[in-house]
Amino acid sequence: MSKRTSAKYKLDRRMGENVFGRPKSPVNRREYGPGQHGQRRKGKMSDFGIQLRAKQKLKGYYGDVTEKQFKRAYSDASKMKGDTGQNLIGLLERRLDAVVYRAKFAPTIWAARQLVNHGHIRVNGRKLNIASAKVSVGDVVELGPKAQEMALVLEAQGLAERDIPDYIVQDGATKIVFNRVPTLDEVPYPVRMEPNLVVEFYSR
Repeated sequence: MSKRTSAKYKLDRRMGENVFGRPKSPVNRREYGPGQHGQRRKGKMSDFGIQLRAKQKLKGYYGDVTEKQFKRAYSDASKMKGDTGQNLIGLLERRLDAVVYRAKFAPTIWAARQLVNHGHIRVNGRKLNIASAKVSVGDVVELGPKAQEMALVLEAQGLAERDIPDYIVQDGATKIVFNRVPTLDEVPYPVRMEPNLVVEFYSR
């Protein structure tokens, strides 16, 4: 299980962007970085710095997955046919916690991970409590009976700030079908993600 060790909005401040697209993000009020030196003019960033930033932003977006898990996803993506960056996005979007988040069963990626870890999610009718488990095309993901009444879930389903993407097909309010593995252009990121820079980072 991946554990968040820092405040989730610190990533927004560090990147200077509303990475999660949330209305409460501090970047909506303060676009400069955290700390006493946050308002200083930033020097030109090196190629390594740009690549590292792209990696940290993408890794942070998926709930700050561990470096080990993220590097394994990159390694798997590099062994697949086609563009490694696109493959990486596809693998990250196939994570069970990401699918639960996209389905609007949870308001945040961390809440989605908690739902999975606590056994509230069924895949093809069977309970699955591993957040990093890969969902396959055609899999049916649904909320367990207790989760259907949770305030957290009801709040998520009423959120106007994001929509369910086309590659996830709704089957009622508590069930979805993972229709296809998305490309980068199909994933509704609130900010620009650059998996090509992540590939450059790891292939140095």
